[in-house]
Amino acid sequence: MAPVDKFISYTESIPEVNHIPIRHLHRDSVNPIRDLRLLFELVRLYKKQSPDLILHYTVKPNIYGGLAARILGIKSVAVITGLGYSLMHEGWINVVTRLLYRFTLRFHKKVIFENEDDQFLFEKEHLVAGEKSLAIKGCGVDTQFFSPNGVHQTSDWITFAFIGRLLYDKGVREFIEAAQKVKQHHPNVQFWLIGEIDKENPSSIRHDDLMRWIRDPHIHYHGATENIKRFIEQSDCVVLPSYREGMPRVIMEAMAMARPVITTNTAGCRETVDDLVNGYLVPVKNADALAGAMIRFIQLDEQSKEKMGQAGREKVLSDFDERIIGNRLYEILKDVHA
Repeated sequence: MAPVDKFISYTESIPEVNHIPIRHLHRDSVNPIRDLRLLFELVRLYKKQSPDLILHYTVKPNIYGGLAARILGIKSVAVITGLGYSLMHEGWINVVTRLLYRFTLRFHKKVIFENEDDQFLFEKEHLVAGEKSLAIKGCGVDTQFFSPNGVHQTSDWITFAFIGRLLYDKGVREFIEAAQKVKQHHPNVQFWLIGEIDKENPSSIRHDDLMRWIRDPHIHYHGATENIKRFIEQSDCVVLPSYREGMPRVIMEAMAMARPVITTNTAGCRETVDDLVNGYLVPVKNADALAGAMIRFIQLDEQSKEKMGQAGREKVLSDFDERIIGNRLYEILKDVHA
């Protein structure tokens, strides 16, 4: 069950999957009337479909879906894919979200986290009972699709790519500030921004900021894309200076394609990188440290860059392959349903 959008194409390739549209799931709305409509809609849909087990993803399905499943006596599991804006920022939304989580997560048979930091935080804040929670490493990567193309960048230019929603919480401001520092000493470097402005998210970058940034000839904005693989292939290094993640998918995809990465030493992100082995970890909200990591990468010889990329590929194959994650999730669900 999901809203109707561009991501429902899986129904064409997997005929066993039946997509059931949801009308009232508004991701970033704080309107309580809308949320009540979502709760009533989920109760109606769950009652009509009568599933054996419901697997919920993201904040509102975890909260209102968990409550709907409880009302109908259906077993359910919650997957915490990250804190989201509401828990990353102080304010009344943070307080309300914590209260709702504390009330509804007890209705789920298991609560699955995509990293151990989030699991620890929820247990520490008494939002979930320790015996119900466990962590897996994200949702996995298709390592056959995201695989090295055998081509290594030979251009005189070195390309650093930021790929993701253009949110301040993703560290896009620090990426730009670091770029401005690096280009002063290394003119043959370019910086790519690939992603959409997520207008529904309060952390979305302002349009005037984007316009000011891309006036710089070293910074190229490529807009939104569904072909992330092409941009990873054409990059030398993928950078995500996020403030916090569930598990950074684009970093894992870049690693799967044997591209070195730079990300932050924070929840989710730090689980993907062995510092100096397959990339660099830098402090959160620190453009100077990020620029330093970029410069260290620039100064590597080609053999060292290739070795770093290959180390990332090997880490993905051993820890983040979607078949490994899928099997782990399947075993958890079998245990819940037993």
